[in-house]
This record gives sequence, C-alpha cells and structure tokens, in this order.
Amino acid sequence: MAKRTSGITLQQLQYFIEVAAEGSISAAADVLYVAQPTISAAMKDLEQRAGRALLLRSARGVTLTTDGVEFLGYARQVVEQASLLEQRYLGRPPSRRLLGVSAQHYSFVVDAFVRMVKASGAAEYEFSLRETRTWDIIEDVRTHRSELGVLYRNDFNRNVIDKLLRESGLAFHPLFFAEPHIFVSRRNALAGRERATLDDLADLPRLTFDQGANNSFYFAEEILSTLSSRQQIRVSDRATIFNLMIGLDGYTISTGIISDDLDPEIVAVPLDVDERIEIGWIGHAAIPLTEQAQRYLDEVRAVVAGFGVALLG
Repeated sequence: MAKRTSGITLQQLQYFIEVAAEGSISAAADVLYVAQPTISAAMKDLEQRAGRALLLRSARGVTLTTDGVEFLGYARQVVEQASLLEQRYLGRPPSRRLLGVSAQHYSFVVDAFVRMVKASGAAEYEFSLRETRTWDIIEDVRTHRSELGVLYRNDFNRNVIDKLLRESGLAFHPLFFAEPHIFVSRRNALAGRERATLDDLADLPRLTFDQGANNSFYFAEEILSTLSSRQQIRVSDRATIFNLMIGLDGYTISTGIISDDLDPEIVAVPLDVDERIEIGWIGHAAIPLTEQAQRYLDEVRAVVAGFGVALLG
C-alpha cells in the first residue's frame, strides 16, 4: 500500500481498537453507534495512512495481521495518553475506562479487580473479568478479547504452557510463587490442621475446575492433576466449588491466598507436597500494556503482598 502524507486521526485509532476487540466491523459499529460503512471506510483509510495491512477480512469477521497486533499496542497507548492529556489540561472528566481480564479461579484476582474498579475514579467504565478455562484464557488474550490473563504453571505443565504461549505470540510474566494449599469448609475436620497430607484427602471428594474440550492434565487448574481420586467432581465456577466444599466436605488445591471478605466460609490449609505454584500474567509479547492494565496488576501485587507473599520482579 502507498503511504499517505496526512496523519492518522485519534478517531481512527479508537475505531481500530474497537474493531480489534469485537473481531468484526459490524459489531464495532453497533458498539460505537456508528454506521458500518463509516467504520469500514475509516479502517481502509487507516491502513493506507499506515502503509500496511492491519486487518485480515473474511466472512467470519476480521483478525489482526502481525503488523496489526503491533499497531494495536501503540494505538491503545496513544488513545489513553490523549485522554489523560484532555483531563489534565482541558478539564474534561475522566474518560470511559476499558479493560478485559481473563483468569483462572483465584479470589485474589477478584479482590484486586474490586479494588481497581473502586479506585478508577471514572464516571463511565467498561471492565470485564472472565474466570474461565486455561485454554480459553490464552485464546482470550491471543484474540484481544482480554488485554491480560492470569494463570499458573509448574514443573509439570511449564513446557506445554510455554509452547502454546509462544505459538500465540504471548509471554508469561511471573508474579509470585505459592505453596500448595487445600481449600476446605471451616466445618471440615482438616480446617484446624497445621498441614494436610495426601493421605488425609483420600476419602474426601476432590473438586476441580472443568476444562471442557481441552481437558488435558496439562491444562488443569490444579496441581497433581494426574493423581487418581476415588471421588471427583468437576465444576465450572467458584461459587459452585465453594458450595460443594461446604455441602460435601470436598476440597480443591490452590494457592492458599483467599479473601475472608469474599469467601468467609472457606479456609486454606498447607498441603504437604514437594511442589510450588508459579502464578503470573500473560499478555502479547509485542504490545505494551495500557496504564489501566498496569493499575490492575499493581492492585494484584498489593493484594498478594498483603498475605505476606514475596513478589517476583
């Protein structure tokens, strides 16, 4: 494409960000309350001005080219900085805040999200938090449905997770190491123990998060996924898993970080195994995070540090 001499407009960048998020020009037009031909023309003009193809168009919608992925990162930064400039020097109210996060089922993720929303100071915002399957977290970030994801890796799944991330153009950034704990109801006989062993768990229902069609041991949200259990129940959300802990005296294995405010009936007991859980966030390797995403990660670090856990980096 021949590059034009005139500049790229802020509106074109805003349109592009929405098209990338929706994966469809028509869907972006609906969200922005703009006619579809207007968005389509703006995207073609943007590509001409940028001098390269940014979108791959098909009957199913649009996806980003390699150049488009890189361009999106810069577009987000420019739009966010322009908004901050207007707030500071033109006295405009804070702009609509945007952020999508996909994560495994961790209460510290929710706790940090609550803190971020309360501290946002925005009259308008559109945040999304998806507690979902491991494979879907990676897909959400790869396809820009979410800006970042939160998941774990350990010696067992590391090679598989890292290979999938590389193939998706994503990178894993460690946040902290956690010692494995079991989560049980406060009424469970193990709740008062200083530590629990695998033998202690032999007669209790093991509760795990269902991974759907990608139900590989490597994508399990819990460590020791290959360990057999006489009683096992798969669930799809945290509320259900906590209800089963209370109703069936079941357990799940996780980080040990749990919010008394959000989950008052559940306690964490250290599990006596030679394992460590590495928790981190994933994002596009070639795209810098927006300030809103950075603020969210700051809240995650603050919540985790409040439990006395040493942070990485």
